[in-house]
Amino acid sequence: QVQLVESGGGLVQPGGSLRLSCAASGSIFRPNTMGWYRQDPGKQRELVATIRSSGLTNYADSVKGRFTISRDDAKNTVYLQMNSLKPEDTAVYYCNYRKPTPPYEYWGQGTQVTVSS
Repeated sequence: QVQLVESGGGLVQPGGSLRLSCAASGSIFRPNTMGWYRQDPGKQRELVATIRSSGLTNYADSVKGRFTISRDDAKNTVYLQMNSLKPEDTAVYYCNYRKPTPPYEYWGQGTQVTVSS
């Protein structure tokens, strides 16, 4: 019912910036929560940032002050602006959509972010 397509990943040097986009399509209900998670092979998926329809945001401590999440409801799109990137930020980044009634969530296919010299 809901499809999420991420874009914007790539290779960047330490200290550089990238902006990720996630376009949602299908049966989009509001209010909802959209967010970004990341995962390296063999490791657990971890929260990066979330944003509610109200605009309320939540960030992982490791990215706070460097990353900014935003949304454009007219386009059903969520963004992640990533600044001052570090090698530790290297991962596959996944877009997430959650609706409360009935509770359920959807995931995108992921986009690779590699931070390296």
